[in-house]
Amino acid sequence: MIYLFPVLGYLLGSIPSALWVTRLVKGVDVREGGSGHVTTTNTIRQAGWGWGVLVFVMDVSKGYLPVYLALRAGAPAWLIALTAAAAVIGHCWPLYAGFRGGMGLACAGGAFLAVYPLAFAIALALLLALTLSIHHSARASVFAGLLVTPVLYLLGLRGTILWVAPAVGAVIAVRFLDDWNRQYRELWLDREQS
Repeated sequence: MIYLFPVLGYLLGSIPSALWVTRLVKGVDVREGGSGHVTTTNTIRQAGWGWGVLVFVMDVSKGYLPVYLALRAGAPAWLIALTAAAAVIGHCWPLYAGFRGGMGLACAGGAFLAVYPLAFAIALALLLALTLSIHHSARASVFAGLLVTPVLYLLGLRGTILWVAPAVGAVIAVRFLDDWNRQYRELWLDREQS
């Protein structure tokens, strides 16, 4: 039964929180405005901060729950990593939303929280540092996905997190390549100077 955890991860990850919430409260498809992605930030743009926070919590939970259950079941590290990656893949390419989903960061954060909360804090700090220095969220996310594993290793983290980090990091890097050349005028951090 433990070999079904990646399937559970994908199915939970596929729940399009932002799409369902914005349809319910605003009657709109979140993908038709803003960044065009099923994300927390796009929910904030279209439905407000409160609904954005709800979507964020839901998206983090989608990564946390299957990984937590796999850990509790005593699954091997490689299977936990596969479960985490499957949840993020589900979030990015959801079964229930025509494979047009989000970017995976919140879901990946949930997986990190389930395995080792300090790793989540380190990954978040890395992403913020890269975004502040590069001034482009997508490029910073690609680099964060690629660099998170060596950073965690250099900081002395070992065990399951070093299986989860490259699996999840690779999905994040691939997903954000789609937005490599995107101009993020609507995001506070990436706003073009006027």
